[in-house]
Formats: sequence, C-alpha cells, structure tokens
Amino acid sequence: MPEGKNREGKLKAVFLDRDGVLNKLVYHKEAGIIDSPFTARQFRLLPKTKEAVEIIRKKGFRTIVISNQPGILKGNFTKKTLMEITGKMTKKLGIDAVYYCLHHPDFMKCSCRKPKAGLLLKVAREMNVELKNSFMVGDSWMDIAAGKKAGCRTILLGNAKCDMCRLLRRNNAVPDNIAKNLYEAAKLIA
Repeated sequence: MPEGKNREGKLKAVFLDRDGVLNKLVYHKEAGIIDSPFTARQFRLLPKTKEAVEIIRKKGFRTIVISNQPGILKGNFTKKTLMEITGKMTKKLGIDAVYYCLHHPDFMKCSCRKPKAGLLLKVAREMNVELKNSFMVGDSWMDIAAGKKAGCRTILLGNAKCDMCRLLRRNNAVPDNIAKNLYEAAKLIA
C-alpha cells in the first residue's frame, strides 16, 4: 500500500490554516490592525514550521493549506500579491496544495469560508482525501468548527482561554487536542 493512502487508495491529509499557524501575523500600523501579511516581504514563517511540516509529511500525510483570505476584497492586497505569498510559502515548506476562500461575509455568502466545511469537502473530492483519517490544525474556533463539520480530527493551536473555551463549546468546535504551535501539533498527528 503506498505511503499516505488507505486500502481504498484514499489519501490522509493535514489541513493547515495559514495565518497564525504557518506564518506570523503582522501589525499594520497605518490601519491599526493585526492581520495577515499584505505583502510577500511581510510573510515570515513561525519558528519550527518547516520542521513541523516535515514531520507531518514523514508520517504519510499530505499538507494542504485551507485559509480564509478576504484581503483582496478588503483592498488590503492584490491577487498577484496573494500568489507571491503563496509561492513563497509553498517553496519554503513544500506544501502539497493550497485552497483559499477569497470571499468576505459582508459582501458574499459562500459555502467555502470557514467555519463552513466547503473547502475541506472540495479537497476531499478533488484530491481523494479521506476526511475521517485527516486533521484540521488551526488557531481559531472557525478552523476547528470547519474540521469537525468535515469529519476530521482537530488540533487547536495556542492556549485556550476561558472565553475561547466558551466560544468553542457554543459553536460545537471543541478540538480533539490543543498544542502550543504547529511543531507540537505535528507530534500529535498519527
């Protein structure tokens, strides 16, 4: 049986949120917000991210980025900039695939924006991924809710604060595990 596949030939995957999981968030002084990078130059990996992705891949999982990226609609960056950031990320990490929801909930309703499971379900169809043997790793309740709805096991990154715990329970998004960062999460994946 090929590595990373089950008896039916389906792949195992680890779905990774991007901002705050793989790369650092950026303080945009002019806008007064902490958000995703608006330029490729601002894109910086978090410590041990490359090592974490290598651990995940050695365990036979595909690495697939699943990320809400409404910044184009907000006017924060262009599609060209998003592709430059994506290219930089995939080159540094060897990510297998990247799926973005480019919609903004104020402008358009969609089925792909987390906490909905649309992007994960799309990946499952397009890449023949078995969701029940896959993981969703993220730093927000929306990541965990999307993973739960898709039938994945879930890992929340960060320290769960009381407010976060209430929000997770209310949205039926209690993670299967909590890890300090992606490197620690990679050790939990089996």
